[in-house]
Amino acid sequence: MRGKRRAVTQVNIVAKRFEETLKFYRLLGLDIPEPMKQPPGALHAPANVNTGVAFEIDNEFLARLYNASWRTPSGGGRLLLTVSVGAREEVDEAYATLVAAGSQGRQSPYDAFWGSRFAIVVDPDGNDVGVMSPPEEPFKSWPPVESPSL
Repeated sequence: MRGKRRAVTQVNIVAKRFEETLKFYRLLGLDIPEPMKQPPGALHAPANVNTGVAFEIDNEFLARLYNASWRTPSGGGRLLLTVSVGAREEVDEAYATLVAAGSQGRQSPYDAFWGSRFAIVVDPDGNDVGVMSPPEEPFKSWPPVESPSL
């Protein structure tokens, strides 16, 4: 990872009270359309922001599909920062480097249903940090299946 410039490109909140959370951010003035409701039980609402950083709200059901730690009794963090990398193999490299350096792996790298290679590690303050490649059509699947176990 040395020498590669990265950027935080996405922030996801996993909302326990999804409708109240939507209302809160709408009252703040964010343009959030009606949530996507696929697969049944999952709720996902991407805000229309013009900042270059995606801001999205997911319910706990959906978080269980992309993050294995949400299927444990303690659950994952409520906030997911996502750093984009340039290629699928860079997700695996970044994950291996961070885990070897002592970071906790929350979700090992896998081909996510939206077409990206994706992994989650925990930063020193306990925040979940996703590492994501650009999506590629051949890797998309729907309806989604659970993320692999750690």
